[in-house]
Amino acid sequence: MFVDECVIKALAGDGGRGCVSFRREKYEPWGGPNGGDGGRGGDIILVGDDDTNNLVDFKFKPHWKAGRGEHGLGKDCNGKEGDDAVLRLPLGTVVTDLGTGRVVAEVVEDGQRIILCKGGNGGWGNTHFKTSTNRAPDRANPGQAGERGEYRLVLKSIADVGLVGFPNAGKSSLTNAITRAHPKTAAYPFTTLHPQIGVIDFTEVVQGDRHLLMADIPGLIEGASKNRGLGHRFLRHVERCALLLIIVDMAGVDGRNPADDYRHLLNELKLYDPALLKKPRLVAANKMDLPQAAGNLARFRRRHKVDAVEISCLAGTGLDRLKKELLKRVGMYRRKEKDSPAAVA
Repeated sequence: MFVDECVIKALAGDGGRGCVSFRREKYEPWGGPNGGDGGRGGDIILVGDDDTNNLVDFKFKPHWKAGRGEHGLGKDCNGKEGDDAVLRLPLGTVVTDLGTGRVVAEVVEDGQRIILCKGGNGGWGNTHFKTSTNRAPDRANPGQAGERGEYRLVLKSIADVGLVGFPNAGKSSLTNAITRAHPKTAAYPFTTLHPQIGVIDFTEVVQGDRHLLMADIPGLIEGASKNRGLGHRFLRHVERCALLLIIVDMAGVDGRNPADDYRHLLNELKLYDPALLKKPRLVAANKMDLPQAAGNLARFRRRHKVDAVEISCLAGTGLDRLKKELLKRVGMYRRKEKDSPAAVA
């Protein structure tokens, strides 16, 4: 089961209360106060985990509570701190406070730790209230309450390449052909029901250990920005991609016009977020092994001035060239991003 959005309730631990206690030992009639402090409550901590790829654990466990601090004891014994509650989140998770609508955290690195809710401090024992005029204080502080809140978790995949296209254009076939992911392929629409993240390995086309992550976004159809199909649920997964790879069926199956398909895809991306059209994009002209594809591609290039790499997922032609082009263009984007972060924000 794939879950990329859910709501959780988080409650940090309360601090333990301080203790009122006095030394009572033989030959010590004026022993004085010795009440210990309460322990601090546990925190709610978010941790980035590269081995986690969706939010299914939080869908079925929406309530998270950290441990309460133990109360202080006599003989200057402080209470034990409460246990932290650690939430291991996939990289790319955005956390929004439902009460304020403000983004409070964004998990983008493996091992990154963010305190979402702080535990309450423990109360002081009566030892802290001893003065020259009050040698036997009979007061202690209660522990502070831990922070709490209700939050929405939204996963936005961190991938180098975002693969978009209409159903049956060949997205799953291309993912199978050039990555280590193996989504289901079939001759009917909406075969893929959730985003697939695949690793593109370049050892066969370039020297060195190089790889890119590619996100296959399913179910994008005309009207997706108006909640038609499945694509509107998953377009968030292309927001962080360095490059958009748009796969177009050049065979024009079922009377479809490749040039119109490309225009509709760009329009849906624009309606979702105009910033997506500012990203570098490359067209994969699929099904070029079919006879009618060459003519359709010629008309497509006359209408749209865009780079198109000719491929056939079925025949396996053009895939190495496509991989080299992806590596080149993503590398250029990442270098530009490093040199001028504001230019690609």
